[in-house]
Amino acid sequence: MFELVLRSPEALVETVSDALVDELEALSVSVEDADAGSDEEQPIYGEPGLPAPHGAWRRSTLVALFGDAAAAERAATRLLSQDWTTGLHVQSLAAVAEQDWVRLTQAQFAPVDIAPGFWVVPSWHEPPAGAQKAIRLDPGLAFGTGTHPTTRMCLRWVARHGGRGWRVLDYGCGSGILAIGAALHGARAIDAVDIDPAAVEAARANAAANGVALNAGGPELACGTYDVVLANILATPLKLLAPLLCGFVAPGGALVLAGILERQRDDLKAAYEPWLPLDVADAEEGWVLMTATRMAS
Repeated sequence: MFELVLRSPEALVETVSDALVDELEALSVSVEDADAGSDEEQPIYGEPGLPAPHGAWRRSTLVALFGDAAAAERAATRLLSQDWTTGLHVQSLAAVAEQDWVRLTQAQFAPVDIAPGFWVVPSWHEPPAGAQKAIRLDPGLAFGTGTHPTTRMCLRWVARHGGRGWRVLDYGCGSGILAIGAALHGARAIDAVDIDPAAVEAARANAAANGVALNAGGPELACGTYDVVLANILATPLKLLAPLLCGFVAPGGALVLAGILERQRDDLKAAYEPWLPLDVADAEEGWVLMTATRMAS
């Protein structure tokens, strides 16, 4: 395995990346901010539903992997010989040490302690001693492995409040981890919905792997009212969804929102105020969990 590292201006990143994969035999291409960690570091990602502020960093590092040295050298030579690649530079070309990539990836994911007796455990680990409830979940295409503070806070809330007899909506379910957590705590009926078909399939597969029942589908699956509505998304879509999500909360039911930075909590409170009064219920690493309860009839 050989690694070709290129320095690229913003205007060339997409075209060079496409050429490396489509025409020059690269096995993979990754793009990083060449100024990461310096005063010139540039955030470029926006929130879902909004365009990114920039298509790429002002200066990007492209790392392309090739099967052998000859392929990497051919790619570098062909790219630098083109008129349109002015500003593109080769930073290095070197052999990559053989690694057990599967074991290396697995080593990054250890069991996650959610609450006393409640864990999220990758399939290649045994549940820790004393684990009474465990979600078996592997990293995949859909968001939600239990390692992010927003996911942990939602699961903690479920564990603390119990789920016996709940009807639950997991809106923007990703991997289905919140829905599975609710099922393990006794929820009687669960709808897990997402606009991403890959997430819906992941939720179904993960539910089956954990031996729990849930209904997974697109947002049209959600109907009626629920004892608990869970939504771990991000602040901007949560604000837009305020009337919809509040409308799903049954009398006496709870709304649980995550994906909110501490500096965004006042905006969320204002957005939901016409329907339900939000309060901060938990906080971790700069993120907050916000909840509301609808008055019983």
